[in-house]
Amino acid sequence: MESSSSICHVVAVPYPGRGHVNPMMNLCKLLCSKTPNILITFVVTEEWLGFIASDNKPINVRFRTIPNVIPSELVRANDFPAFIAAVLTKMEAPFEVLLDRLEVELPVTAIIADTYMSWTVQVGQRRNIPVASFWTMPASVLSILHHFNLLVENHHFPADLPEQGNELVDYIPGLTPTRLADLPTFFDGNGRQVLNLVLDCVSSMPKAQYLLFTSVYELESQVIDAFKETLHFPVYAIGPSIPYLNLKEHSSTTTGPNDHDYLKWLDLQPKGSVLYVSMGSYLSVSAAQMDEIVAGVQDSGVRYLWVSRGDSSLFKHSCGDQGLVIPWCDQLRVLCHSCVGGFLTHCGWNSTLEAVYAGVPMLTFPIFWDQIPICKNIVEDWKIGWRVKKNKVGEHLVTREEIAELVRKFMDFESNEQTEMRERTGKFRETCGIAIAKGGSSDINVDAFIKDISDKHAQ
Repeated sequence: MESSSSICHVVAVPYPGRGHVNPMMNLCKLLCSKTPNILITFVVTEEWLGFIASDNKPINVRFRTIPNVIPSELVRANDFPAFIAAVLTKMEAPFEVLLDRLEVELPVTAIIADTYMSWTVQVGQRRNIPVASFWTMPASVLSILHHFNLLVENHHFPADLPEQGNELVDYIPGLTPTRLADLPTFFDGNGRQVLNLVLDCVSSMPKAQYLLFTSVYELESQVIDAFKETLHFPVYAIGPSIPYLNLKEHSSTTTGPNDHDYLKWLDLQPKGSVLYVSMGSYLSVSAAQMDEIVAGVQDSGVRYLWVSRGDSSLFKHSCGDQGLVIPWCDQLRVLCHSCVGGFLTHCGWNSTLEAVYAGVPMLTFPIFWDQIPICKNIVEDWKIGWRVKKNKVGEHLVTREEIAELVRKFMDFESNEQTEMRERTGKFRETCGIAIAKGGSSDINVDAFIKDISDKHAQ
């Protein structure tokens, strides 16, 4: 670091959730890898500092905390809308108190804030600090929300999903024609409560000074171009905002004496033979459906590595040599392992980007919100995955027999259909690699963003 006048001081404010904190930290690591003259103050709740304080981070990233918005993790799980409402109403005041202290230490050059932290835009306006709105879902989902009035005007909201689910929405800028049933979960009670809160957040986005997407431009070029045409400020796709920088520290296919046992287990499996299973860290399918998924995967005879953060008693029978069940793993390193040939996923955006980066086909089982349209991207637009739940509107139980048969076919390397899908995933992997390499779209966008906020700082 040089003199304080030359240091670009960025305050990063992620939404307090795993799928938001991780991509924000990955962006911060990328910014630090690009320029030494940057100090990033990463602002989290006290609860989240306990989760991430021991994680590896660059020396020019420091943590600062504000009080928790809720008393316990239990509240977040039981009442998701209430948690979002608390984030929107209880964090602004303590953040401003913290910002007062930070500005005494070193003037703030810019704020990078999760789009859900909409109040940061008003804070930036009051203090004349530029704000970059950081969107941690697909650009297409932001376009749906940003143009939500079009759904209302075209009588597609509110809607009777069982009756209208197969109707096509073909008027959202940049969005490919999409069934109502493949939009985010607007139509159930919980989804509608979340919708109103999220629409409030999205309405503040055009008042920011930058828009940052965790996506790769080439994955969503049409919708990103649509935003560039309509917004009055720079729009940068800087993704995939996943921990690919960490992969440089070790080989993704060779383990050492200090590596985890699951990596050593993977080393013993035939190339492309393992189905990696992870249904996310927060929301989950029903207990009955999870029983069917577990039994179906086990009955398929396919090798599997399963990250189960819940009750391990679901695995009533011994996995034997067929599978391994673990509570946690370095997911990107696992997906990049040569023995992993498929990914059974809930379609979280970060997991999807990691699978695309690694070139691994996906079996999709979306649960809530943006996972629904992400599934559509994977299966219909990119054609690098299959649905576990077919094109049926509404809830239905997918049986263990259906899942076992699907898994066997999905992991069959001999079929022409699978060969073609794996070729497509390989092309997507190349696209991601080119985007983050020197002169690629994401590399250029990150450099442009750094230059812009640095130039404004120097003025």
